[in-house]
Amino acid sequence: MGAAPAETTAFRVRSDYQLELEPGDVVFDEGDPGDKFYVIRSGEIELTRDRPEKARVVARLGPGDFFGELGVMLGRCTTSRAVAVRPTHLLELDRDTLEAMCLEQPTIAIRLLRVVVARLIEAETRLSALGVDDLLRPVVRGLVRRAESDRDGGIRIPTSLRQLSEDAGLSMFETHRALHQLIDSKLVRLVDDCLHASDLDSLSACLDAPD
Repeated sequence: MGAAPAETTAFRVRSDYQLELEPGDVVFDEGDPGDKFYVIRSGEIELTRDRPEKARVVARLGPGDFFGELGVMLGRCTTSRAVAVRPTHLLELDRDTLEAMCLEQPTIAIRLLRVVVARLIEAETRLSALGVDDLLRPVVRGLVRRAESDRDGGIRIPTSLRQLSEDAGLSMFETHRALHQLIDSKLVRLVDDCLHASDLDSLSACLDAPD
């Protein structure tokens, strides 16, 4: 007699999606395609983000924890580096397999949603505690460094979100937030996938704002 439908994907995952890691093994780097979701069965994973001075530890995760959820759900690149701290056993799932498991066992989807929401709330709280200037200033410095005059007398800033986050020493999520604050304030605008500023002095004034 065949397995019940609710067991099919789970059985396939247990037999076909195992990943064994040794200490120092890299699961993914910051900026890699976020096309996999990982569940830690044993061991420990450290998530870090690059900074100009040194890498910053974002989290340490253990058995029962998962990571990579936003990338696989939204198709975004990873925003951190994941490295095994000790011998570690992971389940590595692609998007289709994760969706099948959530459909077959809704409790998995509910737990995933709860953790994702909790992590987003934690990130928002941390960003609010940083303050606007702590994010804007390094992003503005990166924009000013890359600014060049265009043919219409304005300012063109050829860069990407990843390049700007590296220049600023922030994560892409933090850089994206700061950039949108600048756009909402009409200090920069996005035209044909390129950033523009009409007044470099006004943009640079963000660097002189009082703490």
